[in-house]
Amino acid sequence: MQVPLEITFRGIPHSDAVETRIREKAGKLEQFCDHIISCRVAVEAEHHHQHQGNLYHVRIDLAVPNKHLVVSREHHDKQAHEDVYVALRDAFDALKRQLEEYVRIQRGEVKNHQAPQTI
Repeated sequence: MQVPLEITFRGIPHSDAVETRIREKAGKLEQFCDHIISCRVAVEAEHHHQHQGNLYHVRIDLAVPNKHLVVSREHHDKQAHEDVYVALRDAFDALKRQLEEYVRIQRGEVKNHQAPQTI
């Protein structure tokens, strides 16, 4: 990465364990693409009075040449995102799929369909 990884915690105290997990997952992204410019990860806890525990929201902004990839994983499946590690896993998995698609397009492995010629 050209710019150091940025990690932000909102609504929850800083956690070394969560930060370590984020750094591990961000490092694995470089296996798919070595042209990553920057990566920002925000972990946010939403407090709900009707619900026990926190619901976690993870947003990842990844900059690569000519593209900006964004993943925002909210608590659509409330049970799954009561655990910050599950929310991180889901967000990084979605980002990995987007990054793999970007790399395939950059390599020319995705067919581009040309518009039919009109005479």
